[in-house]
Amino acid sequence: MTSTHAFWLAGRQATGEATFDVTSPWDGRLVGTVAVPTDAQVEEAVAAAHAVVDEFAATPAHVRAAALDHVSKRLVERTEEIAQLISAENGKPVKWARGEVGRAVSVFRFAAEEARRFNGGDAQRLDTDLGGQGRLALTRRFPKGVVLGIAPFNFPLNLCAHKIAPAIAVGAPIILKPAPATPLSGLVLGELLAETELPAGSWSVLPVPNDRMPALVQDERLPVISFTGSDKVGYAIMDSVPRKHCTLELGGNGAAVVLADFASEEDLDWAATRIATFSNYQGGQSCISVQRVIADTSVYERLLPKIVAAVEAQHTGDPADPSTDVGPLVSEDAAKRVESWVDEAVEAGARLHTGGKRDGASYAPTVLTGVPAHTTLAGEEVFGPVLTVQKVDGEAEAFAAVNDSKYGLQAGVFTHDLQTAFRAHRALEVGGVVVGDVPSYRADQMPYGGAKQSGVGREGVRFAMDDYTYERVLVLTGLAL
Repeated sequence: MTSTHAFWLAGRQATGEATFDVTSPWDGRLVGTVAVPTDAQVEEAVAAAHAVVDEFAATPAHVRAAALDHVSKRLVERTEEIAQLISAENGKPVKWARGEVGRAVSVFRFAAEEARRFNGGDAQRLDTDLGGQGRLALTRRFPKGVVLGIAPFNFPLNLCAHKIAPAIAVGAPIILKPAPATPLSGLVLGELLAETELPAGSWSVLPVPNDRMPALVQDERLPVISFTGSDKVGYAIMDSVPRKHCTLELGGNGAAVVLADFASEEDLDWAATRIATFSNYQGGQSCISVQRVIADTSVYERLLPKIVAAVEAQHTGDPADPSTDVGPLVSEDAAKRVESWVDEAVEAGARLHTGGKRDGASYAPTVLTGVPAHTTLAGEEVFGPVLTVQKVDGEAEAFAAVNDSKYGLQAGVFTHDLQTAFRAHRALEVGGVVVGDVPSYRADQMPYGGAKQSGVGREGVRFAMDDYTYERVLVLTGLAL
C-alpha cells in the first residue's frame, strides 16, 4: 500500500507536479502517496465535465445502469482488499470497514435499479378546466448540470459512493473531491469506473487540497454541490454560492431516548448494548453516533450501570485486529480536541464514569453524567467515542431535551408503544426517528438528512437523484383524451 496513486481526470489516470502522503492514524505508517492535480488539470476536468453535460444526460438508461452494476459487482470481488485499505487510511476497525464496503455495494446496486426506473414521466390531464381541453402535461426530470461532490473522511468509500452513484444514475457528470486524510478509497472507485463504458469526461476523482476548493465551489460550470462534513464548512459553502443548488449533510449530536415502558431487564440490556456499540463504532466519528442518552427517571438508575459496563466491554486497539470494536480517531489532533472537551466538562462539574483518557490518536470510550449545559460537549458534535447520560421525567421532557439542540439529524426512541412512536415522529425536530433502536441506523436507500443546522436536502440514492435534477413539463395539445 505504499505506491504512488494517480488521480482520475475525465476518466483517465493522471499525475500532477506534487504529491502528499497518506498515513495510518493508528501507527503513523505510510499507507500511500497520492498525486495532486495542478490547477490546469482541475480546469481540464471541469471543462470536460461541462462539455459532456448534454451527451451524458442523453445516455441510454441501460448504459448507466450497466456501469453502476459493474462497480457494485467489482466492489464485492475486492471487498477484503478495499476493507483493509479503508482501515489503514482511516483507522476504522476492519470489521466496520467490511461493513462499509458492503454498504457501497448496495448503493451502486440501488442506483443501477433506480437508473432503469428513473424518468418514466408523470402524465397529468389538463382538461379539468375548459382552457385545458385536449391538453396533457408530461413531467420528466433532467439533470441540473455537473455535480461537485465533496466527501468526508469518516466513510471514505460509502460517502463517495453516495455522491457518485446518484449522479451517474441520472446522467449528471460528477467531479468528486475525496477527503485529504482518506483519498485512497475514492480513488479505488475511479479504478472501477474506468472499467465501464461511461462517456469520457463524465466523471473525475480529484484529491484537491481543501485550500483550493473555493475556486471549484465558485465555478459556474458546477451548478450542484453535494457536501458532507461540518456545519461550519457546509454553510460557508452555501453562503458563498447562494444561486447554486446545495445539498448539505452536516453534523448532529444524536440522542437515544429510553422511555418508562422500555423497562424489563431484557429491554435495558438491549438498549445499553446498542447505545454502547453505536456511541463508539467508527471511533464515534459518525454524524448519527449516539452522543446523548436521555433516560426516564424510572429506568435511569438501572440503565446507567448497564451502559457503563457495555462501554467498558468495547474492545479497543489495532484496527486491523478483527476483534477490535474501537480504533483511533482520524488524527491525534482530533483526539486532542475530544480530550479538551471532556476535560472542560469534568472541570465544570460533570462526573466521569469511565474513559476520559487519550493515547496518541486513540481516545478511550467515555461516559459522563451531569454535563453542564454551557459546556462545549453539551452543545456541539463531539465526533468521538464520548457519551453523556441524563435523566428526565416523562415523555414530554424527554422529547424537549432531544429538541434542545441546534442539530437535528436523527433520534432513537426506545419504546414499545405505537402511539408514542407516532408522537415522537411528530414532535422530534430531526430528519429521522428510529423506534426501538439507536439513532445510528441508516439504510442507504432511505432519505437521509437533517433539520435545523444538520443540513438541507436528502441523501439516499433516489432522493439524491431528485436533488441532482429538476422537473420540466411538456404540454401536448390537440389530444383526444
